[in-house]
Amino acid sequence: MENKNKLAFGKRNYILMLMGIAVLAIGFFIMTLDKEQYGLGFLGITLGPILVVVGFIIEFFAIMVKDKTQED
Repeated sequence: MENKNKLAFGKRNYILMLMGIAVLAIGFFIMTLDKEQYGLGFLGITLGPILVVVGFIIEFFAIMVKDKTQED
């Protein structure tokens, strides 16, 4: 009999997704902390965008990785 309550992702995937969302939120928040005009300082043009890209990489990895606890 097939389990109809099976989720699309495993626990590991959801943990990685939450970590990616947290990194994305921190990156966007850091960009708002920049005091330079038009956000052209280090926080707004370097550190924040790097964290946002890292967050998207984590999200991509979270979607693509196969959880070991899932069986096909």
